Amino acid sequence: MKKDYFISKDKSLLNVEEIQKFIATSYWGNGRTLDEVKLTIENSYCFGIYTPDNKQIGFARIVTDYIYFGYFMDVIILDKFQGQGYGKILVHAILEDTTIKKLKTLALKTKDAHHLYERYGFDKIGDSPLWMSIDRQILQ
Repeated sequence: MKKDYFISKDKSLLNVEEIQKFIATSYWGNGRTLDEVKLTIENSYCFGIYTPDNKQIGFARIVTDYIYFGYFMDVIILDKFQGQGYGKILVHAILEDTTIKKLKTLALKTKDAHHLYERYGFDKIGDSPLWMSIDRQILQ
């Protein structure tokens, strides 16, 4: 079976305009401008998922200190690619990334994707309907 995607951390491949259009109409990024999206990308550890001919399928960014903490943000699959398993592929690839694997705590907020993240080990935090985390740090 032919692999119909690839994942890259190369920010020069990102279709920032497509990413911004999606985020600007989302419940969490309503109205985010192109300049704001560019700045968030510049200051984050980013992943893109693409077709073999470099068309953007999806995007995610992690805000991190690269040692202890990572915050998943703007995890998206563009509309025409939704429902094809690319979200699972992207989240799995991020969690297998060597930089992300060594982080002690990962967190995210979601209103509607709890089932996706639970399958990768994220748990709800307290009574919050939004916050989830993977906490690998053992506190003594």
